[in-house]
Amino acid sequence: MKPNIGSADKMIRIALAITIVVLYFTKVISGTPGIILLATGAVLLLTALVNFCPIWAMLGISTKSPKNKKEV
Repeated sequence: MKPNIGSADKMIRIALAITIVVLYFTKVISGTPGIILLATGAVLLLTALVNFCPIWAMLGISTKSPKNKKEV
């Protein structure tokens, strides 16, 4: 697995996951939609922690900035 998640993408995923968890446990979202959103938040958090998104890989997208190459 080649990392394909950049730092901005990672922070957005973590922020969304935290927001979903807070909304679920404060009962703002509940029931089936709440469980679906909670599972989505878990996936967002997991992909942020491992720096790899399978959907981005399938689409050939990478939000990770390329490393600067030293010119000779």
